[in-house]
Amino acid sequence: MDHSTARFCCVLLSLFAGFACGLDITSTGPTSIEAASGQSVKLDCQFTLAPEDSGPLDIEWSLLSSDNQKEDKVVILYSGDRAYEDYYAPLKGRVHFNLADPKKGDASINLTALKASDSGTYQCKVKKAPGIRSRKMLLIVMVKPSKPRCYAEGPTQEGKNIVLRCISSEGTNPLQYSWEKTTDTKLLPATAVLDPVGGTINVRNASASASGTYRCTASNRIGKDDCILYLNVTPPPNTAGIVAGAIIAVLLILIIIAIILFCCCRARHRKKYEKEICNEIREDVPPPKSRVSTARSFTVGSQRSSLGSMSPSHLNDFANKTQYDKIPSSEEYERPPSQVPLPPPTAAKMPGRNLSRMGAIPVMIPAQNRDGSIV
Repeated sequence: MDHSTARFCCVLLSLFAGFACGLDITSTGPTSIEAASGQSVKLDCQFTLAPEDSGPLDIEWSLLSSDNQKEDKVVILYSGDRAYEDYYAPLKGRVHFNLADPKKGDASINLTALKASDSGTYQCKVKKAPGIRSRKMLLIVMVKPSKPRCYAEGPTQEGKNIVLRCISSEGTNPLQYSWEKTTDTKLLPATAVLDPVGGTINVRNASASASGTYRCTASNRIGKDDCILYLNVTPPPNTAGIVAGAIIAVLLILIIIAIILFCCCRARHRKKYEKEICNEIREDVPPPKSRVSTARSFTVGSQRSSLGSMSPSHLNDFANKTQYDKIPSSEEYERPPSQVPLPPPTAAKMPGRNLSRMGAIPVMIPAQNRDGSIV
């Protein structure tokens, strides 16, 4: 019984020894690599096989997801004595096996033209039944600082606080900024306060001595770049002159507006006056001469016909009558009312019965208005 137990233990030990000498990854290099963007890097994965590993060889490189709920991305694969390199689109054409035949014990891969998005944890998994081994490596792709932009913030006048800024749009943190003056004494102003992380330099109560050329350098662990800024501190402007000029300009504008309004009102008043004059009815305009001549001829003819029908004894009485039916001449029309001569005194009217006894013949004299027209 004891002999059988001893034999069984020897078999188990031999089996464990066989498994221990089977498939194994022998790479002992660093598991974290830092590289600059644009460069190439090798992810090492060396392995050994044992006679007991008789299955097909499969090698798989994958980019592990930082989120456990998401799947890992296969980057490159070797299976059935063939390599498959187009599994991961972002690395297409930039990932290759280190050897054309990985069966020789080298599953390492090369990544070229590195980008910041290539950063992550990569896993090498080697399978050859019944053995399975894997190795993880962290790749950090660092980006060199891009050329920074330098500029002054705020008014660059004496007595003001001037802020000089330096910003690099690209670059792996941590980024460090440093300032230096390259002219005169090459020393920063005594009132300058430097922020190496934010990339600013605050010059308080700036003076003319702060003028000059400044250089800002942005750097990280893999590179650096710089920019140049020229600062010109100017005297403060003459505020009194500016205020006086502004007041004069406002007064001139007000005067011009007043003149324009005055001209508009005067033109409007003149137009209104001319319109009223055109619509006014003139009462002192004399009548046309043609009507006067016609009325005169007609009246004179009527008088002659009337006189012709009167007897000689009545002519004296008719001559003594007031000439109310006399047509005024054109001169009398043109004479003002105040200069028109008064009519001669009228003779005493005789009753109609006395005229009849005296043998007078009644005659009807047509009435006339002032302009000589017969009514």
